[in-house]
Amino acid sequence: MAQAPTSFWTSRYPKGVLKDVSAEIAKYNSILDVFEEACAKFSALPSFTQMGKSITYSELNRKAESFASFLQNELKLKKGDRLAIMSPNCLQYPIAMYGAIKAGVVVVNVNPLYTERELKHQLNDAGCSAIVIVANFASILEKVVQETKVRHIIVTELGDMLGFPKGPIVNAVVKHVKKMVPAFNLPEAISFRSVLERGAAMTYQRPSLAPDEIAFLQYTGGTTGVAKGAMLLHKNLIANMEQIFTWVSPLLIEGQETAICALPLYHVFALTLHGLSLMKNGTNNILIVNPRDMKTFIKELKSSRFTVMSGVNTLFNGLLNQPDFKTVDFSKLKVSVAGGMALQKAVALKWKDVTKTTVIEGYGLTETSPVVSCNPVDGTDRVGTIGLPLPSTLVRTLSDEGADTEIGEAGELCVKGPQVFKGYWQRPDETAQAFTADGWFKTGDVAVIDPDGFCRIVDRKKDMIIVSGFNVYPNEVEDVIAMMPGVLEVAAIGVPSEKSGEAVKVFIVKKDASLTEKDVIDYAHKSLTNYKVPKFVEFKSELPKTNVGKILRRALKES
Repeated sequence: MAQAPTSFWTSRYPKGVLKDVSAEIAKYNSILDVFEEACAKFSALPSFTQMGKSITYSELNRKAESFASFLQNELKLKKGDRLAIMSPNCLQYPIAMYGAIKAGVVVVNVNPLYTERELKHQLNDAGCSAIVIVANFASILEKVVQETKVRHIIVTELGDMLGFPKGPIVNAVVKHVKKMVPAFNLPEAISFRSVLERGAAMTYQRPSLAPDEIAFLQYTGGTTGVAKGAMLLHKNLIANMEQIFTWVSPLLIEGQETAICALPLYHVFALTLHGLSLMKNGTNNILIVNPRDMKTFIKELKSSRFTVMSGVNTLFNGLLNQPDFKTVDFSKLKVSVAGGMALQKAVALKWKDVTKTTVIEGYGLTETSPVVSCNPVDGTDRVGTIGLPLPSTLVRTLSDEGADTEIGEAGELCVKGPQVFKGYWQRPDETAQAFTADGWFKTGDVAVIDPDGFCRIVDRKKDMIIVSGFNVYPNEVEDVIAMMPGVLEVAAIGVPSEKSGEAVKVFIVKKDASLTEKDVIDYAHKSLTNYKVPKFVEFKSELPKTNVGKILRRALKES
């Protein structure tokens, strides 16, 4: 295998798994080509649905074009400029996303739960000149926008695309009853609806886009303690769209599928699966605005005859623990797909018992657009594995010395394929470190390849913590907490959590004896998104270190 890993895969994979999709990928120069083809082919079918309101593929194309025209003519954005989108799942997201693509503008997805510090960093690092933001989060933007290069702000409310009277009612309830929109003052902001109205009267110029141009700057955690942008090219995302489509197409019927999109579209898993891939067969994506509201979520499930569903382990587990979930009609459900974090065997078995369908587990990273491997949809699913590599994808496992490990022996999982990213935005050194000398992307995950070709993740080489499918890097947590006056030293690790897979725990050496666990957690909440905030705090007299003074996180995990 060391000399010819491809021969291993060719001889051991089930027939058809290694289908080469390079010809399909080469048919398109950009995501825009794929989008226009889908909108023409499925023009009358619903593309996305929010709270019962659907927009067809032709409507999505028309509104995206109006949005693109406004970016080009009014905001004077040029090809390659960066537009941030800070939004939960709502109809405005795909309109803005495809509008940006139609204008040749790079999309920068922003987590709506970001704190001021996190938002400021990402906007500045990406060099965003414009942002689309849901009003619920505009107060955060107000506090940092003057310290960024953002010149144009487009504000929308959750109900803006729902029509009359539902839209105004939803907006009023969100703002005045649920009080989910803190007061903000952004006098230069333009409303999303105004953008579409004005853009519709402007002339759209279709840009010339090439496969090697950046489509998305998708931010992921970094070992340096700050988020970094993975440059996902048009050809990377087209490749993963074709790979995913090929993988699941045996189960799907063109123009007849309805998919539940509960994961946020700003997350790369939902982005590629629901935002991009499923349009190739005319799927209608049901957008769940707030999946944490399980009662409303289950009502949505009951009102739609869904055939596909994606999620992370915590989402599936949360639904299974709702009594009403068993009353949902699963008769049309064909497949559920899990990613983002490890799928627990108990959850997979319970899901199958309740829904009578299998959860197929996949694996991927932001840097791989994201899917690398997945369990087959033909019934050969192996619970506890991440399945087999997707078409046109090669994987291998390497030892710490860089040699190929044997079948059944653990090693760092490395990937080659057309979906592998170009590198990190303006970080050539970190890009170089992410690849082997012969061009394989190093995932940082330790895997074992079984004799039949299925892969299992057994450890994590990097110190990354995964909380409900979201990456948390210890350095970022440590950097924030180290600023506390009462903290001498701090180290962060991930610990097992039934609820979220992993949770953040910090070990602290006090400088101030009066420092409490509550002080630490309250302080962290000011600068970190909730899922990054430590759930556990342990005070120690000293932290284990190497002979050069580096804190040994692994020793803390084993203590």
